[in-house]
Amino acid sequence: MKKKKLLIAFLLVVLCYVLWLGFQLLHFECYSQNQTDKNRLEIKGAYHIHTLFSDGKKNPHEIAKMASRASLDFIILSDHGEPNYESMNAAGWKENVLVLSGSELSVSRGHLVALGFKTPTVPFSKNAEQAVYQIKTQDGFSVIAHPYSKVSWSWGEFIDYTGIEIINANSMFTTETLQLIPYFPFFLIKPDIVFIKMLCRPERNLRKWDELNRIHPIFGFFSIDAHLFYKSLLPLLNLHVLLKTPLSGQFEEASQQVYESLKEGRFYNAVDAAAQADGFRFWMEKGNQRLEMGEETDLDSQIMGHVHAAFPFATEILLLHNGKLIHSSTQDDVTYKITKPGFYRVEVYLKERSPLHRDIPWIVSNPIFLTEKHP
Repeated sequence: MKKKKLLIAFLLVVLCYVLWLGFQLLHFECYSQNQTDKNRLEIKGAYHIHTLFSDGKKNPHEIAKMASRASLDFIILSDHGEPNYESMNAAGWKENVLVLSGSELSVSRGHLVALGFKTPTVPFSKNAEQAVYQIKTQDGFSVIAHPYSKVSWSWGEFIDYTGIEIINANSMFTTETLQLIPYFPFFLIKPDIVFIKMLCRPERNLRKWDELNRIHPIFGFFSIDAHLFYKSLLPLLNLHVLLKTPLSGQFEEASQQVYESLKEGRFYNAVDAAAQADGFRFWMEKGNQRLEMGEETDLDSQIMGHVHAAFPFATEILLLHNGKLIHSSTQDDVTYKITKPGFYRVEVYLKERSPLHRDIPWIVSNPIFLTEKHP
């Protein structure tokens, strides 16, 4: 009799679990919008991808094919190396996707992703400061990878790096594994749910990013850091790059367009697996001058900040000054009078039912910088 009761209790638990899984599956929705009038000055792609040329599981062509199916315009490979010449030689147009290739360097302070550089004749230095200098002299720029996980970055005096990863999917998957156990059956039917659920608020990274921006402009990157699970990771975290002219069909020119926008901070980050973020805009107006993300100017006259986030689903816009919240709104468009110097950025949160936790920003813009006018 006791065994029968235990069996019944076990079956009830299993039934409840199956019903819970079914409820989660039925209520999962990636919010979309009409893309028929897609602005070709805005393209999106995935950054920080490893291939068979280092510790990844797929070759660049296979990854590009998956990126094409995910409607991405570009991907950025970042195989380990000093640099990784095989990976760099694999760059080009594949499956109508612009495949760019940088390298993830192991340096004295941690891991550093080098992007947009000319092929060096000698290996990059193991010294972080020297490597950043070498990358810059080769017309490239650098991004601090996973600053507080795996190989954590050791902070010192600010050097001339361009970016910092504020979300790293690989790191979160590693640290959140236990919390993901109830969702593991979804790997068989809807793995997207698992990867959205693994995301947690990168509080420490955001705080450090804001701290660094008080010293020197630095741009934030959403990083998939993919070694496998490419199909689910490619559409998860995307960079939305704003171009000055439509993307060229010539590889060298197209590469320069994307790298220029990334280097200048003219892009925003989004969890596109939760909702399509195309069309978000954050800018400022100073007389007849329009300031885009990444730009800097003196606060010597009236400046108005503008956020456009017109989506067919509910959102909340947060405007931050030096990392502190100064205004929030659930409207599609926000206009705010800027009165203080400093850096301003935007976070947007989903207010619809979603596997994405409510405290995780769905969109994170890059800052606009205003300096105090000196006589």
